[in-house]
Order: sequence, then structure tokens, then C-alpha cells
Amino acid sequence: MLHPVGPLRARVYWRRRLVVLAVLLAVLGAGAWGTVLLFRGGTDSADGAVAERAGAAPRTPALAQVVPSLSAVRTPVPPPAAQEMAAAAESAAAQTPAPAAPPEPAPGGPCTDDMLAIEVRTPGSAVVGSKPVFELVVTNASAVPCVRDLDKGLQELILLDGGGARVWGSNDCFPESGADVRTLAPGEVVVFPVTWGGLSSTPGCAAERTPPPRGDYAVRGRLDTKSSPDAPLTLT
Repeated sequence: MLHPVGPLRARVYWRRRLVVLAVLLAVLGAGAWGTVLLFRGGTDSADGAVAERAGAAPRTPALAQVVPSLSAVRTPVPPPAAQEMAAAAESAAAQTPAPAAPPEPAPGGPCTDDMLAIEVRTPGSAVVGSKPVFELVVTNASAVPCVRDLDKGLQELILLDGGGARVWGSNDCFPESGADVRTLAPGEVVVFPVTWGGLSSTPGCAAERTPPPRGDYAVRGRLDTKSSPDAPLTLT
């Protein structure tokens, strides 16, 4: 190996060996250099991609590009003319006088329903079948004297059960009538006593009359078109 044998001189063979060795070393060196370049190129590309992603500005969401923020929305300001018209309307409303009070009734005129107060008084309780006395109270609640017909035919008391059904009426069986026109002074009170016979009745007194059962009832009065609140009555 170290002593070449052949027809040529030894130095020729040594030169050939050196050439082959140089070529081999060049091939090995080129391969190593290509591997280094390949590795460095991949690293630089990765670093460049990361830097590009880091340096890129954040993208604005599509919704933010379409819908403006509330801070960017400006409230419309009414023009001066509209403000002046609103102020004028407020001023006119403030200067509008209040509606005039209705005129006071003339003294000696008729007593309207608004001028009268009607009330019913009961003993509060009564025994079934007894004959309690009720009172129809008429009061001139106005500030002036007035005239009203207090005819008994215009007066009526009715008895109602707990369900609101009519049980008895003062004009069902024994109606009375007769003119009774009076001038009522301011605050004057007129009381009309009415005795209940303790039996039920219907208009015209056609149905059989029986004592109502025990329970809670109400008595309501009227003078023509003016009615009273209900007054309680308990039958025991």
C-alpha cells in the first residue's frame, strides 16, 4: 500500500493518490458546508416569520369597522327655533288661567242632588220577625237655602241581603204620597222615620211575605234620584 508497484515511477502513483484524496476531501467539505447552510437557512426563516408576526399591527374586528362606538355618536342638538317654540309653549301654558269654578247656586232655587246629602240610620241589629225603625235623613249640604219636594212617594228604603238581592222595600205594600215642598236652610236636617214590619216583600206586594233568615243585611235609602250609602243591619 505504501510502496506502489507498477511499471510507472512511484511518484506518479503518489500523485494520483494525492489527487484522489484531495477530491474526496473537497466532496466531504462541500457536503458539510451545505448541511451548515441548510440548517442556518431554516433557523433564519423561522425567526423571520416570528418577527413578522410580532411586528404586525393587530387587525381591527370587522364589527368595529361597521358599527361605530357610542362615544363617536353625537346627540343631535335641536335648532334654536325649536327651543324657542318649546319655551313659548311652556310660557303660554303657565299663563293659561285655571278653569273658573262653577257659579254658586242662587238662594231660594231648587235643591239639586249635588246640594243634598242622604243618609240611612238603622239600629244596627234586630231580632228576626221584629219591627225595627229606620230613619231616612235629608240634609241641605249647600251654603244657600234651596227648595226640594220631600213627598213620601219620592222616599224609599230597601233591604238587601249579603249578595245584594232585594229583600224588602218600604213602598212595596203600603206606598204613600203627598206633596211636601220645603225650603231647606243651609245645613238643615230633616228626618223621616220608617218602620219595617219584619217581613220580605216585592214591588206590588204580590209574593208571599216571610221573615228573612238571620244574617247580615244592608239598608239603602233614596229621595227621588238621590241615593244614600248602605247602612248595615244584622238580623239575629
